[in-house]
Amino acid sequence: MLDLSDVVVAYGAVRALDGISLTVPAGSITAVLGANGAGKSSLLRAISGLVAPRAGSIVLNGRKITGMASEEIVRLGVSHVPEGRGIITELTVEENLRLGALWRRDRRDATLALEQSYELFPRLHERRRRAASTLSGGERQMLSIGRALMARPKLLLLDEPSLGLAPLITSQIMAVIADLRERSAVTVLLVEQNANSALAIADRGVVLNLGRVVAADDPRTLAADDQLRHAYLGL
Repeated sequence: MLDLSDVVVAYGAVRALDGISLTVPAGSITAVLGANGAGKSSLLRAISGLVAPRAGSIVLNGRKITGMASEEIVRLGVSHVPEGRGIITELTVEENLRLGALWRRDRRDATLALEQSYELFPRLHERRRRAASTLSGGERQMLSIGRALMARPKLLLLDEPSLGLAPLITSQIMAVIADLRERSAVTVLLVEQNANSALAIADRGVVLNLGRVVAADDPRTLAADDQLRHAYLGL
């Protein structure tokens, strides 16, 4: 579904991504792991069009999207849930969700997508009329993911969905991500510092360090590599 070749992203003289190449198969969950500053968030921002690569190419389903405007990339089926959740606290839960389908013309399917978001996250249905400001951290993360799903994405980019959450809530979020792939066959690119949680649901893991890929393999192989675990995964 997604192919990156020699992608370079820089902020001034600092290279956040230094010639990254990777492939994300359709229908898979690919976990991107690494410490702070490894380039994980920059990778997602480059794919979703929030930053323009200085070099390299990004191809989605055979179509080059490098440098394309983010709104065009959304229309091609990419939804990005950024770190920090980014919900609009003044709006209700349901208003936040409906924003995810604002650009879509099929109102009937948008209503169906809303019902499916509530099915996936029953807690949001219970709080649908409440202001988003009243939600807990875990509920806000559910809302961010639910809003992204309202666009009916083919590729879902998740940036640190477990950040700041209690272990129990993290487990629930990861279970939902795994279930989501089974329900809708959406492809997931999951950026995480919580390596154990991410590898538990992933089909493949990619480890970044200083903007470069240092390892890419199946989760069991990565988790069993002691040198890799200690040097890059904090395990």
